[in-house]
Amino acid sequence: MKKNENEFKEFNLSELLDTEEKMIDYLNAELAEGDPHYIKVAIKAIARARNLGDVAQKAGLSKTTVYRALSENSNPKYSTIQKIISALNLHIMVVPNTEISTQG
Repeated sequence: MKKNENEFKEFNLSELLDTEEKMIDYLNAELAEGDPHYIKVAIKAIARARNLGDVAQKAGLSKTTVYRALSENSNPKYSTIQKIISALNLHIMVVPNTEISTQG
């Protein structure tokens, strides 16, 4: 059977995150932009790339809790995000905003 040319494979961002460096660069870029929605998208993609079930277990959370925390319309607690980030073997660090510090 010939595949319909109008069919597209569903895009799975987590498939592109095949190295730790790519994961870190992606999350750092989204953190720098500062949009909470896209930060959650990045964390979810990284968690999926590292097996979301394993990440949930390491975070001490259920898989459902992680999915809900990172869903589009969620507003998760910082403590939940921190558990997920920690389970990914990452941490968030504060650095000076170079755009602000160079304008002063």
